Amino acid sequence: MSDANIALLDHSAGLISRTVQTPAGELVLSAWKTVYSPQHRALFVADVHLGKAHTFRQLGVPVPQGTTGSNLQRLSQAIAHFQPDTLVVLGDLLHSRHALNDPLNEQVLAWAGEHKAVQKVLVRGNHDDKAGDPPLAWGFEVVDEPFALGQLALCHYPQSRAGQFVLAGHQHPACIIRGAGRSRVRLPCFHVQQGGITLPSFGQFTGAFVVQPAPGEHVVAVLATH
Repeated sequence: MSDANIALLDHSAGLISRTVQTPAGELVLSAWKTVYSPQHRALFVADVHLGKAHTFRQLGVPVPQGTTGSNLQRLSQAIAHFQPDTLVVLGDLLHSRHALNDPLNEQVLAWAGEHKAVQKVLVRGNHDDKAGDPPLAWGFEVVDEPFALGQLALCHYPQSRAGQFVLAGHQHPACIIRGAGRSRVRLPCFHVQQGGITLPSFGQFTGAFVVQPAPGEHVVAVLATH
């Protein structure tokens, strides 16, 4: 894949968003790793994986602390920027059943309290199946895929659906950008296809799968997030 075919989003350079035209209407991809639909006043994120770092620390793996607070702060920034009526998480809100502890619960409750006016929807993903539905006090309506919103099919797993444009996660797509000499960097990206968009993982400390766009597809990489 040529670097010339990769669009970049970068907070530090002021490249906050990029609008794409789709059969389901205009969609805005952002440097917060979100998608916004002006038509539906809906904000979409995928693969938040709250509590993943805590889960790994329980297993004795030394990983950074503070990722939950950082994730929720970035989500609040995106909500403040786009002012959506609805927030939809396209699967994997929690990383595992062991991820839900008292400190995490208190953080999410405080965050949810700041955004009471925003309807919150979770489309179940594979990690949600294992972790269980989030506490009712978090205020999420929990649904199975595909969840229809106009011509949008909101899913966790990327898929093709006749007559619908699919927004999905699960794959944690990334791309490789090459620099001077042999330098290269792997960046999270949106994988824009004819029938849908696969969102990058919103959560920090998650793996990534390098995608190879087919003809007619492209990627939008996220260089930095606040």
